[in-house]
Amino acid sequence: MQRFFLPPVAWVVSVVAMVILQRAWPVWRVPELVSAWTGPVGLALGLVGLAIAQWHARLFRRIGTNINTFGEPDKLTTAGLFAHTRNPMYLGMLLALVGVAVALGALSAWLPVLWFFGLAQAWYIPAEERNLSARFGSQYQDYCRDVRRWI
Repeated sequence: MQRFFLPPVAWVVSVVAMVILQRAWPVWRVPELVSAWTGPVGLALGLVGLAIAQWHARLFRRIGTNINTFGEPDKLTTAGLFAHTRNPMYLGMLLALVGVAVALGALSAWLPVLWFFGLAQAWYIPAEERNLSARFGSQYQDYCRDVRRWI
């Protein structure tokens, strides 16, 4: 199950669900006066979020550490935004989903954003934190004291 439901898969499923919900069950749409800017603002947020996630995925590849959420960590990464948040890739993915929801302009499109956030908080991040703590012990605990978990 874990193999088939890695964060990028959950992200794509969320985007598809957002589009379906926006089309089939729009619940509430942004007023026409505001809708002229939701597309560009949503696109900008989405691109920034994807850039953050990709920047840190490339960082993992460059330093040669495992990127798989449920895999054994090779190195404790504190470069890039890891110096400020313990989960910049999830933060970027979530920001990209917020961008898609803003661009779609329907309240129902926010449900998958909440779902992804809950999935990250309840499943992905705890699994990673257990693996990092087991592998790096006090070094990881020191890092946790110094760096917040923004997501």
